[in-house]
Amino acid sequence: MVTEISRSSERAPSRAGQQMPRFLGLILGGVVAGILVSGAAFGAEQGDPARGARVYRACTACHSLEPDKSMTGPSLAGLWDRKAGDLASFPRYSPALKSSGVVWNQQTLDAWLEDPGRFIAENRMTFPGIADARGRADLIAFLKEATQPGHAPQRQAAQQDDAMGGMSGMMGGGQNVPNLKKLDPGDRVTAIAYCRETYRVTTGDGETHDFWERNLRFKTDSSSEGPEKGVPAILGAGMMGDRASVIFADPGDIAAAIKHEC
Repeated sequence: MVTEISRSSERAPSRAGQQMPRFLGLILGGVVAGILVSGAAFGAEQGDPARGARVYRACTACHSLEPDKSMTGPSLAGLWDRKAGDLASFPRYSPALKSSGVVWNQQTLDAWLEDPGRFIAENRMTFPGIADARGRADLIAFLKEATQPGHAPQRQAAQQDDAMGGMSGMMGGGQNVPNLKKLDPGDRVTAIAYCRETYRVTTGDGETHDFWERNLRFKTDSSSEGPEKGVPAILGAGMMGDRASVIFADPGDIAAAIKHEC
């Protein structure tokens, strides 16, 4: 009996010795995982908002920081902790985005900005992503500050391809997108004539500009900064002075404004 007890007591440390490394392994594994997660979060938080503002310039052709100001994409104001596809003022979300259940935060924005098509398949954002992790971190750091409620939106730094500052900008000046209710005579369209693949656009300063029919676009802007009804605006598009967009307040104004005259 004594012998059995002795053997049992000899074996007991062996079993404990076998279990202890496993137990320590679990603890150490958890500690290491915690360190890695904390390190990743810490690294992501090191984004520089000033550098991020420069990265954001590429976003301004499609997004505004002004609340409820829709462009090609939705306003980014109030983005943080907002459910994807849930901004009432934007009517063009893809079904994929609206049904994704994604809430925008540091982690989801990082995955989205790296590869939008992989993160949410079949979304409509025509953007290939940012491969550089530091660039994404900088942009996210900027967005975390710039999209907060009450934050004064920065002036759009980049111009849309159809808004190079009116006719004067198209001819070489260039300025930010104007308020189309406050037009200079050279940006106000008074007549549009069409003849044999050519549009002739006359502006308020008396000048007439000829465009090949494929180089002139007709658009509408019903926003608070759009043109007055019956007073379309012309904005240069492209760097060669051969393209432009005529912007109307309402789609019904377009056909009425074009006269077939040779």
